[in-house]
Amino acid sequence: MGRFLPLLIVIAWALAGGPVAADPTFPKPAELVPRVDFWKRIYSEVDTDHGLMHDSRDLRIVYETASVPDNLSRRGRDRKIKTRRSAIKSNLRTLATGKRSGLSAEQKRILALFPSGVSNATLRSASGQVRFQRGQSNKFRDGLVRQGRWESYMRRVFQDRGLPVDLTALPHVESSFNPKARSHVGASGLWQFTRSTGRRMMRVDHVVDERNDPFLATIAAARLLRENHKRLGTWPLAITAYNHGAGGMERAVRKLGTRDIDQILDRYKGRTFGFASRNFYCEFLAAREVQLESERYFGKLKREPPDQPESVTLTHYVKAADLASVFGVSTEALRRANPALQSPVWTGQKYAPKGYSLRVPRDPMRGSAKAVLANLGGHQRYAKQVPDRTYRVRRGDTLSRIADRFSVRESQLVALNGLRSRHRIRVGQVLKLPVRPGSPAATPAPAALPADGLYTVRRGDTLSSIARRFGVSERDLLATNHLRNRNRIGVGQVLELPGGALSASPKLAHAGVYTVRRGDTLDGIARRFGVTRSTLASINGIRNANQLRIGQSLTIPAK
Repeated sequence: MGRFLPLLIVIAWALAGGPVAADPTFPKPAELVPRVDFWKRIYSEVDTDHGLMHDSRDLRIVYETASVPDNLSRRGRDRKIKTRRSAIKSNLRTLATGKRSGLSAEQKRILALFPSGVSNATLRSASGQVRFQRGQSNKFRDGLVRQGRWESYMRRVFQDRGLPVDLTALPHVESSFNPKARSHVGASGLWQFTRSTGRRMMRVDHVVDERNDPFLATIAAARLLRENHKRLGTWPLAITAYNHGAGGMERAVRKLGTRDIDQILDRYKGRTFGFASRNFYCEFLAAREVQLESERYFGKLKREPPDQPESVTLTHYVKAADLASVFGVSTEALRRANPALQSPVWTGQKYAPKGYSLRVPRDPMRGSAKAVLANLGGHQRYAKQVPDRTYRVRRGDTLSRIADRFSVRESQLVALNGLRSRHRIRVGQVLKLPVRPGSPAATPAPAALPADGLYTVRRGDTLSSIARRFGVSERDLLATNHLRNRNRIGVGQVLELPGGALSASPKLAHAGVYTVRRGDTLDGIARRFGVTRSTLASINGIRNANQLRIGQSLTIPAK
């Protein structure tokens, strides 16, 4: 029992909020500890109203905590940061001249951050490495709360693929578990896929952007991380490649001849291997540790309940408003459940696409999503997507001028084309334009023919609209019902549909007997059974063809 005591003490210490035990899957060499500790401060101590002025290479050197409150404009925050950075750089340059006496209090404080006997060259280099890192503690806390919506699903996805489940802490680094997160380089969603990487694994266009769907993006992230690990062989390299690319990390390994992450982070000087890539693995380690010790840093948090919507695959193109109506939810609730559907779908410029896996809030009183979806009318189901209208940008164009030219709103153009700024369009760029109401977009998919093959004319019907509804030709509808004038149908009139049960095989009540139905004429019945009108009239004693009545039994002679 005694030999297990140290292990029990370590376990109890961890459960009580002590340091996270070392994990060979995610090694933390001693050289990386200062970097990890720096990021733990950013994630657990410093909020977004503050930030650390620090050395970009040696994260042990933190010059000060600067205040950058949110109530300042972006320009105001940038100006304040620039002023403080300039002051620190100026003092470092002064110290780099060799001056060690007659120092100001600020210069003494800065000099004390470096080892005794620091060289002028080191101080000169440090003057070019002053950086500001904004705090994230409040965002990290919010991310822990949001994480509850997807954590169990993510862990299951990674476990099923044989991947370490702790990789699910990565969204803390990328987005603070915010599915609406967008970066200045175009990365999007919980896992912050760029468009180019996202298109390798998901659908990314102006109708559907699966990067914004936490469920689909998690599957893609697991696939990408597994590919990275297969190429690079270690998880530190695979995680760094999530930011820098697998090809970039392979170049680092070849150039330095090592796979040791501490050596690569310290010595590799790739052209695009900047601060973000150099610190990405350490950020992950910090986020993982803060997540595991969250109660120590943030107290007990009430996590959001697991997000468990019901899914159903769309068999046709459908308007978002019609989907919300048939499921009895608001359009906004449906939009929250389907973040992959782009703005044009919600503004009615595009339909929710055929084959899309629609998510709807669960409702035990409603019945299955598949059964509810079947209640959509034929006129609400479309066989094709609304076609794109496009315009190629010319010299001198602005987005507002293009909007005026086509009588659309500037905001519609921004949303439809996924533009990050209305001021940034270029000559030759092809812009998608909103489709005007009433334009020849998609046509409704044909409705199923009634079981008896009959259709009763309703108010507002025309022969052409009935033909379109059931996917038959107007000419066949005229011929089947022996109509001479396509414009003369009345409400309540019963029409036989081509290809329906009646036209497929005429129904006789019993051998040689036919019961007259609404809409029948003597000529029509005679043609249907291949006899002459005069023969049919003679056998049944009919003197006036207009005297047929619904329910009347007619004898049909053998051919």
